[in-house]
Amino acid sequence: MRPYLLLAALGGVLVAAAAVIGGRAAGIGGLIAVAAQAVAVGLLRPAMDAPQEQFFARWLGGMGVRALAVAALLAYAVTDRARLDALAASLGYLGVLLPLLFLETKFLR
Repeated sequence: MRPYLLLAALGGVLVAAAAVIGGRAAGIGGLIAVAAQAVAVGLLRPAMDAPQEQFFARWLGGMGVRALAVAALLAYAVTDRARLDALAASLGYLGVLLPLLFLETKFLR
């Protein structure tokens, strides 16, 4: 449970920074990034000591979750431009997801 709390805390700080820099749309993109990363870590964590095939399948599933999340975010932003700026939302997503990806090994211990 502790790695998920660390992920949520760090994600919250990054989302707040994204929202301050990029506004509401960047904050929404950051929130979606934290959710996608939490799901991906939740998929991979039980398979850390599993055989390589199972580990790789779960890792690939996590990458798929991240890709689907950004695709859904951009699809919504493009179809409803009045509510969500696509550029700010995608930059918020990347700005939050990339640091979380670099620290992913800390969350998987």
